[in-house]
Amino acid sequence: MGGVNKTDIPPVLVTGATGRIGRLVTDRLLDAGVPVRALTHRAEAVATLPTKAEVFTGDLTVPESLDPALQGVGAVFLVWTAPPRTAAAVVERLAAHVRHVVLLSSPHRTPHPFFQQPNPMAALHADIERLIAATGLTSTIIRPGMLASNALAWWAPAIRAGEVVRWPYGAAETAPVDDRDVAAVVARTLGQDAHAGGDYVLTGPESLTQAAQVGVIGDALGNRIVFEEMTPDEFRSLAEGTAPRSVVDMLLAAWSAAVGQPAYLTTAVADVLGTAPRTFHQWAADHAAAFTKGS
Repeated sequence: MGGVNKTDIPPVLVTGATGRIGRLVTDRLLDAGVPVRALTHRAEAVATLPTKAEVFTGDLTVPESLDPALQGVGAVFLVWTAPPRTAAAVVERLAAHVRHVVLLSSPHRTPHPFFQQPNPMAALHADIERLIAATGLTSTIIRPGMLASNALAWWAPAIRAGEVVRWPYGAAETAPVDDRDVAAVVARTLGQDAHAGGDYVLTGPESLTQAAQVGVIGDALGNRIVFEEMTPDEFRSLAEGTAPRSVVDMLLAAWSAAVGQPAYLTTAVADVLGTAPRTFHQWAADHAAAFTKGS
């Protein structure tokens, strides 16, 4: 049987290649035989990337630094992690070099109260979407909801220490989506023209309160984890210096709006991949070691 010669596949540029989603996308593309150019703005991060990836250093705040990585590229996975002032110049450069951009955005158009709170990052995403549309570039927009891996930053330290998990709005319901499913959707849309122009809100398959999510992690560990409600003001004090105040306020407003109603669910992961999204139970079981002492 004949097939596509791998050497004929143009490389894909992955920005944010050392980030949570970017690294997984890099791995998925390489596993599929797609040549990857991994972009990082830190030269020391090269050692953390797969040896099969061609690594370029570049910075979204210095648009011309992207030019070497863009030469001969067929598609770009764009993860915007910089201030907004250079977004227009970066998008212009993408339009001059590539035919398809897959943007990691957010569900800011989704008519659910959880996603409708004032959010500087969502506003930035909306601006970049407008810039891409104005160039005529073929694009696919990927909008993950709450990522399952947030649990590692939020709750793992207390769980590893054997402490009570204290958190605000334990009754707020979300539908955590597995980072691996997000990456798989991104990789699929980068490689298939059938998804050009697509706009996908990605969620997990089930609505769970935050307290229930902590309980699921406890089930994966074989332990009962005590969840205790924290006030919003306590959370603001705890987050002081670790996250921008606007982000903290956005999270609190979103969780408050999500109390008392099921999370927004979509079938987008299954629609694109042909397989059901992983449950939070699966994610917790696969990441149980990250919640144990010594990890």
